[in-house]
Amino acid sequence: MSTRFLSLDLALRRRLLIAYSAGMALYTLVVVVLYPQFKNTTSLDALTRGNSAAAALFGLTGSLTSPSGWLNANIYANFLPLILLLLTIGYGASAVAGQDEDGTLALLAVLPVPRKALILQKAAALAVQTVIFSAVVCAFTLVGRSFQIAIPPSRIVATAGTACLLGVDFGLLALSLGAATGRKGLSIGITTATAAASYLLSSLAPVIHWLQPARYLSLLYWSIGDSQLAKGPTVADFLVLAAVGIALLWTSVAAFQRLDLH
Repeated sequence: MSTRFLSLDLALRRRLLIAYSAGMALYTLVVVVLYPQFKNTTSLDALTRGNSAAAALFGLTGSLTSPSGWLNANIYANFLPLILLLLTIGYGASAVAGQDEDGTLALLAVLPVPRKALILQKAAALAVQTVIFSAVVCAFTLVGRSFQIAIPPSRIVATAGTACLLGVDFGLLALSLGAATGRKGLSIGITTATAAASYLLSSLAPVIHWLQPARYLSLLYWSIGDSQLAKGPTVADFLVLAAVGIALLWTSVAAFQRLDLH
């Protein structure tokens, strides 16, 4: 498979990827550097102690001043998935539907490259961007070990892996919707709504008891919402996220084969 279109997609997204990664790296560094100043601040724990709604708002399952609680409340439960999904959903919707609306995708499709190869290379470009972004956040989180954030490196790396799969899954959802409909706005809207619902299910399930069985439908639960940073991701977390990604990739390929290009 030629990597020409993969390289082209990555080149077009390079500036945005650099901006997102640099911004998230700086923010992560600030969070980890500030941790020693707050680790003994009991008033922070008092804010959420006995208040499950406030804990859910911060994405907490334990102490706010513990290393994992601090990182979850300030990075992993909110800013990381937000920026990651902005990156992947935006690319997934633009890669097929956006280019189809612009009239550029039809020009690529007439070249002697099978449609399956074209969509697989776009999925590969999505994965590469997500891996780079997740690796940057992981690297700067590991710096926290020099600032009293005593979380095993293997746990940080593994959680970066589940976060990466989360981004790829939602990016592939946007890609498959774009391949099925040819409409960028619709793809972004549906995928964003699905991501928001996934976040609410993961966050509110510990508070609203009747929602607890539904938390298994949330990709955020399998990625970062089940205390993965505190206890480490499980094999089931990786299997569920990988299975969803494979299913969405297959859907994207099938849908793109039938898409009428403009």
